[in-house]
Amino acid sequence: MASTSEFTGRHMLLVTGAFFGVVIGVNALMAVSASRTWTGLVVDNSYVASQEFQVKADAAHRQDAAGWTMDIAYRDGRLIVRIAEDGEPLDLQEVQAFVRRPVGGHDDITVPLSPGPSGYEGAVTLASGVWDITVTTAPTALGAIERETRITVR
Repeated sequence: MASTSEFTGRHMLLVTGAFFGVVIGVNALMAVSASRTWTGLVVDNSYVASQEFQVKADAAHRQDAAGWTMDIAYRDGRLIVRIAEDGEPLDLQEVQAFVRRPVGGHDDITVPLSPGPSGYEGAVTLASGVWDITVTTAPTALGAIERETRITVR
């Protein structure tokens, strides 16, 4: 004779408990992982950041309209930034690059750039991987330059 087992309230309680146990466990794991890898802080004051964003965006539009271009390269331990107007290098003041990993904040460094044969250059050792580079300058006639580019170092 074949035995039949029926699905009881106890079985339902175990299935429901297992389901919520998995959901809560995965959420806890993700929360711990997120808190260990990123602080979550993007800006100190979002209102001030929004005002600064518009000023920077307007300056970037004026610079683009004037034909300004920027190329970034990393070779032999040197960060090279070429900023030009219609192909001619621009004479800029206080050029620097803020170099950081896209996530983390543990390898951040500011590199002062000085005029060199290929553009504005600065010595920095970058490990292989992805880097975000924000180049800034002192104010120009069309506003300060602040451009961000992502590079991959092999």
